[in-house]
Amino acid sequence: MLAALANVLRVPELRRRVIFTLVMFAVFRLGTHIPVPGVNAAMIEQLFNNGNLFGLLDLFSGGALSKFSIFAMSITPYINASIILQLLKVVIPTLEEWSKEGQEGYKKINKVTRYLTVVLAAVQGFGMAFGLRSAINNPNVFSVLMIVVSLTAGTCLLMWIGEEITQKGIGNGISLIIFAGIVSRLPDGISTLAKYLNVGTINILNVILFLLIALAMVVFVVAISQGVRKIPVQYSKRIVGRKMYGGHSSYIPLKVNQAGVIPIIFASSLLMLPATIGQFVKVPWVQKIAGYFAWGTPLQTALYIILIIFFTFFYTAVTLDIKNMSENIKKMGGFIPGLRPGKPTTDYLDNVMTRITLSGAIFLALIAMMPHIIVYLTGIEGIYIGGTSLLIVVGVALDTMKQIESLALVRHYQGFMK
Repeated sequence: MLAALANVLRVPELRRRVIFTLVMFAVFRLGTHIPVPGVNAAMIEQLFNNGNLFGLLDLFSGGALSKFSIFAMSITPYINASIILQLLKVVIPTLEEWSKEGQEGYKKINKVTRYLTVVLAAVQGFGMAFGLRSAINNPNVFSVLMIVVSLTAGTCLLMWIGEEITQKGIGNGISLIIFAGIVSRLPDGISTLAKYLNVGTINILNVILFLLIALAMVVFVVAISQGVRKIPVQYSKRIVGRKMYGGHSSYIPLKVNQAGVIPIIFASSLLMLPATIGQFVKVPWVQKIAGYFAWGTPLQTALYIILIIFFTFFYTAVTLDIKNMSENIKKMGGFIPGLRPGKPTTDYLDNVMTRITLSGAIFLALIAMMPHIIVYLTGIEGIYIGGTSLLIVVGVALDTMKQIESLALVRHYQGFMK
């Protein structure tokens, strides 16, 4: 890894890619400080101390939502559009056909994703403007329209920045924008920790325990994120013309955490919705229901774990087509040793994937519960580590380092001819 970083400084093309990525990060962070016109940002900032859905969105935006800047919605509409289209592949044959057309199909899906992002951004922007109308200085149609246009334009700019980073920089641009937003909150966490130490709320032993738990969590997340179950596949020999093909062995890598961070995002968004609604609807029975779903209550914690496990199985089943995988193995003349091609192979892969998915679901539930465990063990509150943020940061860092290593290897590979 260190050698790959040293290569980045030596290879001009890689150096240009890194510099371009850092410049785009600077543009992103600059945009988080440009406020949306006609809004009282001080009133909005008070909404982010109650553990509601806005707090989760503010985490992804790097604090842009609490400041209500032009990047307040971050890249969330683009992510939602991508997830919606990915789920719609199961029910819309055209999208499934596009996904099998290679690069041309990818361009078509990406074009639809952009249009859907604009629609979702406009709808979300209108919802935010309507929900936060008490913080608008002059609440009228023109002010709401100005807010919607500003927020939608900010999301479109971030979408463009992400695509530019993917093409001209290093790593996946959309993921890196979320990564930069989460990492930018790190100085605030360190400042909070220092304040706790100064006022005597915690001692140095609490800080050491906190850091040890954080390090153990990072190691655990890296191990599970990289963990795969290798299913051996043997390909039989076949003669095409005068040439012989096949006769080699390979394997199918089934990831332990196939669903990634999506189940935690779905579960968090769903359970934070009642508390968010209760903050705006001042009706006694609504307030009572919102109290049951407050963050950390027994009901909320139990439902959180159940929903994470459910969404892990659901998202894995939608995104990973076991039957199609089995058919592809059969078409290529392959078979799993000891199993006949066809239904026996499909059933075996399905059983293996079910067990692996259960392990991944338990892992995600444990990671999601870590903030509660950390508060219980160390007494340190107000510093969010674990769950969504940790999975995203570690996952994006690993993927980016892999791309850096692959680019460095390509640039230094001499081959047979010079």
